[in-house]
Amino acid sequence: MFPAKAVRLEGALQDYESVAASGNRMHRGFCPACGTPITTGSEARPHLIGLRAGTLDDPEIARPNLTIWTKSAPSWAVIDPKIPHVDGQPDRIAKP
Repeated sequence: MFPAKAVRLEGALQDYESVAASGNRMHRGFCPACGTPITTGSEARPHLIGLRAGTLDDPEIARPNLTIWTKSAPSWAVIDPKIPHVDGQPDRIAKP
């Protein structure tokens, strides 16, 4: 997740809208030419945008500092014990 104001995207994205279990409207942006997922975001948190690490010019700038939804992770998922984690959605996500 990044502050939305700090993100610059090049090219148009196709939007896929859905409703999360919380009732929040979610938007996922993907490449209209090849279908690669690029972004994710919630109307409840418009100040944040999620980016797929593989789409970044330099993926090293995006080291995780929190792992979420660990309760629903598959048994084979590797969850780094050195990074804080929560079972579901965090109670609070900081605003700028």
